[in-house]
Amino acid sequence: MDHEDRIALFLDYENLALGAREHHGGRAFDFRPIADALAERGRVVVRRAYADWSYFDEDRRMLTRSHVELIEIPQRMGASRKNAADIKMAVDAVELAFERGYISTFVICTGDSDFTPLVHKLRELNKRVIGVGVEKSTSALLPPACDEFLYYDRLEGVDLPPVRGRRGRPAKPAEPQQAVEPAQEQPEPERQPAAEEPVRDAEALAVLVAQTVAGLQGSSEGEVTASRLKRTLLRKDPTFSESDYGFRTFGELLRHLAGHNVVELAEGPAKGDPEVSLPEHGDQEVAFALLRTVVAELAAAGGPVALSGLKNQLRRARPEFSEKKLGYRSFLQFGKAAATAGEVTLAWSAEADDYLLTPRQG
Repeated sequence: MDHEDRIALFLDYENLALGAREHHGGRAFDFRPIADALAERGRVVVRRAYADWSYFDEDRRMLTRSHVELIEIPQRMGASRKNAADIKMAVDAVELAFERGYISTFVICTGDSDFTPLVHKLRELNKRVIGVGVEKSTSALLPPACDEFLYYDRLEGVDLPPVRGRRGRPAKPAEPQQAVEPAQEQPEPERQPAAEEPVRDAEALAVLVAQTVAGLQGSSEGEVTASRLKRTLLRKDPTFSESDYGFRTFGELLRHLAGHNVVELAEGPAKGDPEVSLPEHGDQEVAFALLRTVVAELAAAGGPVALSGLKNQLRRARPEFSEKKLGYRSFLQFGKAAATAGEVTLAWSAEADDYLLTPRQG
């Protein structure tokens, strides 16, 4: 238990409840998915929700059953309905940060950007901050300020209104107009590019992980473990979640990337926390050989080859080529690495105002 994170949970309940009802087809806010997600991250020792509870009578019972302390913020006639609860919640959170040093993580459940200064102050006090908000009612300023941000809509157990109804609507006129059925079936094949979105996501994921591993290897000493990599990915994008790419765990994601030769996994310092590195051979050797071959062919036809436009030539020969998958931030960095490896020569030409490549001699 001493190694578990102690979590303090603060809910700006009006923001969450109204956001959920507005964007989820009038469905009531459910606290259980948030409780389950936090149970996986540590031990919740404080649970407080702030609202004028006269507006949320049914919700009070649900939260009480989940052992949430209800902080009553009565609203006066004509007064702003949000400021009183916001200020009370911020004051309580900062007070708790000073008085309860054992609390390591604060969870701020809101989509209101007014809480961004609170997030900054808690992180300044060396507290980890997790944000939770309804996706369509969350300010774009809030997620980047947090260490991690969970969209309520994406949590396991959240019952979303069926979006499939939109796809079902074209099926209704199909009954009286049978002759139109073949024409109506055509838009669905046109939608097939939407099936490419997971592929694009997988490509973006491979690039993100490869670049992050490369950055960690180049900027610090020591091995890059899976846990360290995950923390870094969350610092880059607090909304990052392996489940958005179809993986149940981060380890499963890494094994998938290792199977595609994006990263290599080795036994780490702790069980279940493997060491992650970029492949030193395999795809990189293939990419270097591809560069050498293309440069040799182009140089034989017209002398030294300019760096600009060369990447397109490589992709004509190998459409899946991407220097970023190999951990290089730019094509120039990839070219310099190939030159260092002796595959090509690379030199700046003031006359051409570009880098020029020539094939390896011998």
